[in-house]
Amino acid sequence: MPSIQDRLTLPGEDAQSGVMKVAILLLAAGSGKRFGGVMPKQYLPVAGQALLLHTLNSLAQEPRIRVVQPVIAEADAFYRDVVRGCQFPFDLRSPVRGGKERSISMQRGLAALPDDIDMVGVHDAARPLPSRELLQDVLDVAEKHGAAVPGMEVHDTIKRVNRQGKVMETPDRTLLRAVQTPQVARRDWFNAAIEKERECLHLHTDDASVLEAAGFPVYISQGDALNRKITTQSDMDWLRSYLEGEG
Repeated sequence: MPSIQDRLTLPGEDAQSGVMKVAILLLAAGSGKRFGGVMPKQYLPVAGQALLLHTLNSLAQEPRIRVVQPVIAEADAFYRDVVRGCQFPFDLRSPVRGGKERSISMQRGLAALPDDIDMVGVHDAARPLPSRELLQDVLDVAEKHGAAVPGMEVHDTIKRVNRQGKVMETPDRTLLRAVQTPQVARRDWFNAAIEKERECLHLHTDDASVLEAAGFPVYISQGDALNRKITTQSDMDWLRSYLEGEG
């Protein structure tokens, strides 16, 4: 019996260039409870501009990214002022409002994309430094296999424990990867996976796990230590130090 991915036809390529058209869902609807403060972390100034603008400028390094669809919080009062007057080589679309759960934000972002998009990458707005090489590799791997996520080797020994703290297993760390975003897949795969997993979307901790649970193969591309998600104040201090040092 053919697998679910075999039953879905490959979307067409851009008729003029032969290049797959890629959209990024830029998720910026999180509450940022661990970071704290009145202004969401993605809008805080870092090295002369909002963190979000660093993210958008990083995404602009990859020419296959044709569309960026922001997904922001329901009560977001900062986004429009931050991006006003900015220009990018991709189509930065009007934001849609996300939900309390990542899966809801992802669904709303997917629904807002133009019909001619082939591949979709889901990226954290608070992950400002995806490199040109990282973006190129994750898109290359996704185009070859259908879905890809950037991942890094794990150097620490990992223990799996139960809820009481008892060690249950020590997995082989050579087979473990710490994954990042953007997590990229064919648009029709994302849509089919969300439909199949609709009753348990809240259980998935990342976008690729929805694909995996629905039976789609996901491959690892090259991650990058600088592609760090800004979650705490110490992360922001690191980012500021790095960017100011680069400047």
